[in-house]
Amino acid sequence: MTRSVQALAYARPSALRSGADGGLLGLETSGGLTPAGAEDSPTFFSGFLDSPQTAARGLLAVADVAAARYVRPELRRLLDPVVTGNGDRLRFESFSGCCGVYARLDVLREGLGGAETGRGTTNVDVNDPLRNALSRMTGDSPLHLRVGPGEMAVTTLDGSVVEKKVPLPDRWLRGFAEAQVATAGFDLRAELSAAAAVRFLRSLPRSRSGGSSRGAMWVVPSGRTLRPTSRPVAGAVCLPGPERLEAFGRVLRQATALRVYGPAAVDGTPVPTAWEVALPGMRLTLTLSPDAWRGFSGEGGVLESLSEEEAEQDADLLSVLLAWEPEIDPAELAERSGLPVARVRAGLVRLGTSGRVGYDVADAAYFHRELPYDAGRVERHNPRLVAARELIAAGAVALDPDGVSAAVTSAERTYRIRDAGGRLRCTCAWWAEHQGGRGPCKHALAVRMARRGADAGQESGRETETGTGAGAGAGRVEGRGAAR
Repeated sequence: MTRSVQALAYARPSALRSGADGGLLGLETSGGLTPAGAEDSPTFFSGFLDSPQTAARGLLAVADVAAARYVRPELRRLLDPVVTGNGDRLRFESFSGCCGVYARLDVLREGLGGAETGRGTTNVDVNDPLRNALSRMTGDSPLHLRVGPGEMAVTTLDGSVVEKKVPLPDRWLRGFAEAQVATAGFDLRAELSAAAAVRFLRSLPRSRSGGSSRGAMWVVPSGRTLRPTSRPVAGAVCLPGPERLEAFGRVLRQATALRVYGPAAVDGTPVPTAWEVALPGMRLTLTLSPDAWRGFSGEGGVLESLSEEEAEQDADLLSVLLAWEPEIDPAELAERSGLPVARVRAGLVRLGTSGRVGYDVADAAYFHRELPYDAGRVERHNPRLVAARELIAAGAVALDPDGVSAAVTSAERTYRIRDAGGRLRCTCAWWAEHQGGRGPCKHALAVRMARRGADAGQESGRETETGTGAGAGAGRVEGRGAAR
């Protein structure tokens, strides 16, 4: 797992201090981006929490996911969550070490006592001593939260400890991008009351010894609850790796509802789903990849957008119009940018590949954030995209005149690609194994890129033949005169 060289260490560790008049939870920030530009230690919030114990447990749940691996759990590594201030809320985000679970805690305005937050994105230090201190919190005595520099030593009755930050892995960037693409197509599939949610979540199988996954199960709404079903019948919801919802155990006592989001079940193939526990003034969401062994970072849902030059140009335009909105309205952005809504959505996907936007299934809307990565980083670390560009450069793609099929020569073998209703099918082993379920193979991606290049060339040729403006017409006249 590679790491970002742009990650910064914290000036001090995070803090939880207790006093006679309540507590102070200080979360230390690393270098991040704000409307004023890059800052070493930005401040996003300072105020009292309406439900401090709930916030503490929700933050611990996000940290639990960041510290977890659902495949090969012996390789545990403690990673630090990302926090974004959107003006009316704080979002704490993390991925599991295997990148198969995306966790986000949204502390909404009502959970912040109606106070405003700063705007920007950075990492926050959640170290073991802080986790232990938060775990011991009881009751809902006043708790002041500060996200940014200040009293940042972990000071409890047990003393102070200093711990350095773990840099943000590149797999997280690819995971953020892929999770955004997947969840943008989700719909609400089920909603349970607090009591039903607790019963259902407590009935799920626990992790097996050795960390092996139980695989995907299916549940179907039944009355006021969800019941397991042996097959994905109509209305069924996929629960891939039920043990991966264990982080919800931190907040079950405070839960007010459970909502499930996902795509429509077409066949028995496992699909990603998002599970949201509603809390007082907050939401905790766990988004699961289609299989416990599959990380979001390798799903390939962003490859098409990464390969389109038009989407790249549109993303550059849209990026200057973003203002840390908690909800991005594509129609409004289309009006401001002069782009069609379809191109705005493609541009937002492109921005997601560099960590600049995320997607909130509860609001069914994109939101603005800024991760500390350069825009081309995800392209350089996506092997299928790199390989497709190399195939194009090597002239390995031959488009058939029928416009439906093509041939790609790679490693002394020739693969046939055929367009089946807009979906490119390939004769390679990748397609045979995944059937397009993890994005296009490098051969199909190269064919799409070659077709766009051919279409652009034909359009340029037509413009040259017909000419545009007086200059082109004059050129044709001079040519005929010279011939005579």
